[in-house]
Amino acid sequence: MILSKKLSEAFNAQVNAEMWSSNLYLSMAVYFKKEGLNGFASWMMKQAEEEMEHAHQMIDYALDRGGDITIGAVNVVPTGWGNPLEVFEHVYKHECYVSELIDKMVEIAEADKDNASRDFLFGFVREQVEEESTAKSIVDQLKHYGECHYGIMDHKLGKRE
Repeated sequence: MILSKKLSEAFNAQVNAEMWSSNLYLSMAVYFKKEGLNGFASWMMKQAEEEMEHAHQMIDYALDRGGDITIGAVNVVPTGWGNPLEVFEHVYKHECYVSELIDKMVEIAEADKDNASRDFLFGFVREQVEEESTAKSIVDQLKHYGECHYGIMDHKLGKRE
């Protein structure tokens, strides 16, 4: 089954969103690096790499299914951040937004009766549950520990593989 025009367009939009997300996390990594929070920076770099990998997976899938992928301009990302808690609150909200985007793609695949695309996208649905949970957990820990324990969180987040 070849991707419908609507689903192909949705894949294009999501590829762009994943690339934007990668740049967002890269921007956050730069902020943390400048602040001397290398563990936070390392966590964000890994997150940026993961988002770009998602874009690659979507590109490969869409092309394998006869979709038309066009890499467009990626909008500018924020560069100014507050404290680590504010950054991770932004991460959590962003991951919730990405979940909504993926859910809309699933709806299109369902309307198209494209079970292969539904199956492919459900991998991202599951991924987003994990992404939201992880971000929310970090937000909760930062709130609980407070600013005086950023060093502990920096060390902990730096261990991400």
